[in-house]
Amino acid sequence: MHLSLLSASLLAAPLAAALPAVLPAPLLAARASNDSSPYDTKPLVPAVKLGAGADPSTASRNRTIGHFPRPAEFVEKPTYATFSAFDYQSIALGVHQEYIELDYFSNGLARFTDAQLAEAGLDAELKSLIEFFAKQEVGHALVLSNMLGESAPKPCNYKYPFSTPRQFIDVNVDITRFGEDGVLGFLPSLDNRAVAQILLQSITTESRQQLQFRQLLGLPSMVESFETGLPQTWAWTLLSEYIESCPASNAPVQWDIYPQLRIGNDPNQTALTSGPAIYTNVTALSAPGRSIELSWDEPGKTAGPYNQTTYKPANGTAKYAAFVSQYNVTYVPLADLDGSSSNKSATATQPGGIVLPQLTTTEIFNNTIYIAITDDNPFLTPLNLSLINAHVVAGPALYHSG
Repeated sequence: MHLSLLSASLLAAPLAAALPAVLPAPLLAARASNDSSPYDTKPLVPAVKLGAGADPSTASRNRTIGHFPRPAEFVEKPTYATFSAFDYQSIALGVHQEYIELDYFSNGLARFTDAQLAEAGLDAELKSLIEFFAKQEVGHALVLSNMLGESAPKPCNYKYPFSTPRQFIDVNVDITRFGEDGVLGFLPSLDNRAVAQILLQSITTESRQQLQFRQLLGLPSMVESFETGLPQTWAWTLLSEYIESCPASNAPVQWDIYPQLRIGNDPNQTALTSGPAIYTNVTALSAPGRSIELSWDEPGKTAGPYNQTTYKPANGTAKYAAFVSQYNVTYVPLADLDGSSSNKSATATQPGGIVLPQLTTTEIFNNTIYIAITDDNPFLTPLNLSLINAHVVAGPALYHSG
């Protein structure tokens, strides 16, 4: 077992080719029930109003005025638009995330009657809370699309992997979890700090949504000291599984998709919890030493709404299960490895440990965490976690440890 405490370093370099950014921005509008597409868009904010007219080459540069000392630097004339391919593709991923949340919180909720929701403990007040989440997502999708302009992605068609209200809540725990963590992973590396500021003030709202969905399921709302940051490829791999198709006008997302990883004995949150609760102090859903059953696909398959080919690392030999949670990556050697068939399988022992020596009661692996199959066990830290991408054989998959 190899455990690394994460700290600061550099993320991978931006994508090679920049895409147009400062263009008229779309507005997200609610659809009529008989519309064929999920949502309609139309121009809202002229490009000239996206920023303060600053030179794009210096728009995000920190500036300190010497005659009035300040405790921190600041951007005097921010321009809220993406100027690099890295920023564009990161925000485009965020737009895809906001659209599915908007769809699930509105159309997904509408799949159930008030009686069905009440049977699951979701009364009119709690239903209105989820409806308000949908209104929040209208704003989130709007501000992110504004920063991309006309070329911003349009809403897609989504899968609905739930048939009961509690399954609906369970899925939204997952959606908001990797949506939040996917942004936290790239937020400090954005080239334009003005874009990062807008995103920061939206993703904190999503963190609260995730907490409240856990409460609606009857799980403890907070069981960790730190949130997790994910590479964009991990977030896109997870998100793409929920998307059926996207408009032909959308530019394909440029982040890789990895072969799907499945957990055969993932703890069932809906079976192990009861109704909504503000907070519950219960035994974790799993514990260190538990044998986790893993299976995964071979690389090279077509996946996602843009028909991508799943990634294959240079080595590609499955050796470890990488557990990513809070500030830590912990590698566990795979056991019972069967690599002879197209459906690979192995087991891994759930690790234990604490985040910091001073936090003796705070376990690393408690909450919804991430598991990936890797061909190596490099020491990585929060700001260079994307370097793990070259070693991912399959995954990530969500593991509901607590």
